[in-house]
Amino acid sequence: MAKIVFFDVEDYEKDFLNKNNDGSFFLVESPLNDQTKVNEELSEAEIISVFTTSRVTKNILSKFPNLKLIALRSVGFNHVDLDYCNAHNITVETSPNYGNKSVAEFAFALMLGVCRKIFPAENDYKNMVINPNNLVGSELGGKTVGVIGVGAIGAAFVRLAYGFDMKILGYDLKPNRELIDKYGIKYVDFETILRESDFISLHAPLMKDNFHLFDAEAFAKMKKSAVLINTARGELIDSEALFNALASEKIAGAGLDVLESEATINDLNLVIGINRLSNDELRNTIINSRLFQLPNVIVTPHIAYNTYEAIDRILTTTISNIQAFREGRIQNNVN
Repeated sequence: MAKIVFFDVEDYEKDFLNKNNDGSFFLVESPLNDQTKVNEELSEAEIISVFTTSRVTKNILSKFPNLKLIALRSVGFNHVDLDYCNAHNITVETSPNYGNKSVAEFAFALMLGVCRKIFPAENDYKNMVINPNNLVGSELGGKTVGVIGVGAIGAAFVRLAYGFDMKILGYDLKPNRELIDKYGIKYVDFETILRESDFISLHAPLMKDNFHLFDAEAFAKMKKSAVLINTARGELIDSEALFNALASEKIAGAGLDVLESEATINDLNLVIGINRLSNDELRNTIINSRLFQLPNVIVTPHIAYNTYEAIDRILTTTISNIQAFREGRIQNNVN
């Protein structure tokens, strides 16, 4: 029987996984990365499952000589070395469509939080400071929102934006006719999104050609009143350029559920072993700490997906992927 190791296992996942355990599952709470101690028992795994907090490099993959499948508990797969997997016949499968509504709703929560200054208001009120002049916000209705990536999550976001009476611009390689007909989305080029949007929400996967899509040049083309929302991947944004744009008021605000090099925040072991970090990771870590201090920024710890409904769908799809693979069928693969 194939040995299956789940890494990044949270307490709320354990009951589900144990109920579906046929005796081949091993549950490990910590993420999988280059600092993970892979003992002989774990190294025998033919299947591993990880979340986005893992960093599945070729170095760590080389410690699993029998590995045949990586079952991701996420849609994104940029945290896995696909080149190594392809070279060693390791199948990589994702869990698509689990958090379409969850992520879209959270993106809207960030957008509302920033434009209505909800968190500064709460903080002031709890400290018995009442100064409405400092808390004047903006309405969403009638404003223009640009949606970068109009796939399943982006489409769910579009439906919410339509309900808020917003003008919707979309940037995607494959226009969706249903969204055009039902919700009035207008597909435009990236330059138009930057120039015309009051809000921009990112819902694109991270690819080689959109790394740092939002850089200093992009921020210079945005409205000074614009708010940027990112619930996709931190690397879509140049962190230093974002900080400079916010600090110099070239844009009005940001709501961020993801950050560049966020693993240095989420995994204490990486900070303890700080000498192992690259210069870019060190720079991003410093910039992230400064972003936390800006009053016009909301930062959350990669939790847009994190609802009971989405978690159930993630685990259900992951188990289905594993069972199908053991029966000789491949589904939801990315390589």
